[in-house]
Amino acid sequence: MEKHSHEHHHHHDISSISKNKLFFVIIFNFIIALAEVIGGSISGSLSLISDALHNLSDTASLILSYVSIKISEKPKNKAKTYGYKRANILAAFINSAALIGISIFLGVQALEKLTSLKKINANIVIVVALIGLLGNFLSVIILKKGAEKSLNVRSSYLHMLSDAMASLAVIISGVFIKYFAIYWIDSVLTIFINMLILKSSYNILKESINILMQTTPVNLDMDDVKEQLLKIKEIKGVHHFHIWTLDENNIVLEGHIEIDDILVSETRAISDKIEHILNEDFHITHVVIQFESTSCEDNICKI
Repeated sequence: MEKHSHEHHHHHDISSISKNKLFFVIIFNFIIALAEVIGGSISGSLSLISDALHNLSDTASLILSYVSIKISEKPKNKAKTYGYKRANILAAFINSAALIGISIFLGVQALEKLTSLKKINANIVIVVALIGLLGNFLSVIILKKGAEKSLNVRSSYLHMLSDAMASLAVIISGVFIKYFAIYWIDSVLTIFINMLILKSSYNILKESINILMQTTPVNLDMDDVKEQLLKIKEIKGVHHFHIWTLDENNIVLEGHIEIDDILVSETRAISDKIEHILNEDFHITHVVIQFESTSCEDNICKI
């Protein structure tokens, strides 16, 4: 006999809030990048122009995040029975991978600049980078709350945080260049900052890959789940268990439960007990259970 039990907890929906915030940050970030391109061209600072390119690439990533949130809001249909929730995970994967690429590119550029003694206008660099820092810091504050609940928004938040630190590095290097004529400081700070960004980006990339590959959540022990279910007196055995993450807020479980040969209507009480344990103890929000009778000969009921 087969019984499908579904229980969904409604989590606080931040998509509309995040979407509006992202739109504001996109416009704001584009203006900052434009200012840095102009400032870098006038001052002759490759550091500012590199930071502008970083900002422009992050603007593209923010647009991707914005679009993915819009897509994720689309209702489910016959082809997409789970809906479009994983659009956010795809965006997080692309954004984190792009940030890793950008960090490596800027790190290589910084190494090449170590021997550069090119004269630049430090005053323009400091002023424009300061504007960039304030703008990026504001973007970080705007996205911080959403980053705690969404992997997609977290990847955008990380982009803005990396831009803020890059702007800070440009300011510090501008000060050292202006007062001490130390040109290599910019490259050293850029390499250090990008090493930190690489670590954070890798963590988001790894998490998004695990979700896309339907990996069992790291904080869930499959054996522990089975052990808790076997404490229900009606359950004689459990097997063919699969647990995976649909998105940041939804964990899915499917499995076979062995019970005595009873009426289908009598399985409702068992289902309620299963759902209660899975929801309360493991935060599993979507449950699909197939009941099997222990009276099956030679285990022919098992798949």
